[in-house]
Amino acid sequence: MRSTRFAAGCLAFAVSALAAGAAVAQDTIKIGIVAPMTGTSAAVGREISDAAKLYVAQHGDTVAGKKIELIIRDDASVPDNAKRLAQELVVNDKVSFLGASLTPSAMSMAPIATEAKVATVVMVSGTSVVTERSPYYVRTSFTLGQQSGIIADWAIKNGSKKAVSVLSDWAPGAEAGKVFEANFTKGGGQVLETLKVPLANPDFSPFLQRARDLQPDTLFVFVPAGQAGTFARQFAERGLDKSGIKLVGPGDIVDDDDLPTTGDSLLGVVTAGIYSAAHPSQLNKDYAAAYKKASGHRANFISVGGYDGMTLIYEALKKTNGNTDAEAVVGAMKGMKWESPRGPISIDPRTRDIVQNVYIRKVEKVNGEPWAIEFETFPAVKDPLKEAAQ
Repeated sequence: MRSTRFAAGCLAFAVSALAAGAAVAQDTIKIGIVAPMTGTSAAVGREISDAAKLYVAQHGDTVAGKKIELIIRDDASVPDNAKRLAQELVVNDKVSFLGASLTPSAMSMAPIATEAKVATVVMVSGTSVVTERSPYYVRTSFTLGQQSGIIADWAIKNGSKKAVSVLSDWAPGAEAGKVFEANFTKGGGQVLETLKVPLANPDFSPFLQRARDLQPDTLFVFVPAGQAGTFARQFAERGLDKSGIKLVGPGDIVDDDDLPTTGDSLLGVVTAGIYSAAHPSQLNKDYAAAYKKASGHRANFISVGGYDGMTLIYEALKKTNGNTDAEAVVGAMKGMKWESPRGPISIDPRTRDIVQNVYIRKVEKVNGEPWAIEFETFPAVKDPLKEAAQ
């Protein structure tokens, strides 16, 4: 036991010492992104990687006189892998920045970022508590609460009274359901039941059948990006697309990376989301075209988390004149504002969380393909769970 503690102490000292050395002025600044490039969430890693590489290609690999080197490591969606890889990136590669992806991996990397004092950009996770796990975590993705509360309010306003929630059984799903139910019941609605679907290899059919048997007027669904195609197919197979039950949820269920494969099954579905490839700004039209050309895929909300994550790092380095000290970098990131392909965004200086527009969108066919078309905007939305706890 003593030897184990001694080894752990030596490792912590090594991480701290090497990270401190990495923060000293250097000619090359390394950014290490840990993401699932293989496995069930490989699409997430691809989207982050493609967007980050696109940003460097568009904006150059030099900032504040320093060369930028992008390193991407595959954690295969395994939290222990993510922690080990983050440690290797800090100790062996001497990265000055880390990029974190899905919630379990981001949570596991937090002690490394804290101990090594490495500024870390959360590019995917939508779980509120993640940014509280390390003082060096700053988010450019979203929180599920930002979207779930707004879609609950919209549903109530548009006549919903009885809902069933179908949620992937992990922290983001629990959070999405919690905020939806709080807002829905506050507005006078009733959540009849919450059904939890296994995250790995999900079969939605029995849960959709159970939801239909409960006869709600509204179905609130959260499934992670990459599962929307499977969900849409089973939703249609159960006939729910023609049942008269309104399907609502956060933007994940109409992920732009999946939408082109869903046919007509999600037409009419209304979601609250932070980004649509159909967002009408010129900046987004340029981004979506460049991303499609570079990757062969439609840009989606995960890709802008990676793209804006790189923006945040580049702009912070400009403000610090290339100083990579984590305190200085995070200080520069707090309160930063810029125009993203998704619209205006900023970093809340109190929470280090993203503040952004949330859009109500309806899936419509445009030029033969389904797109999430925005029709209402809620500007500058903060994470409701952090606001409630203030």
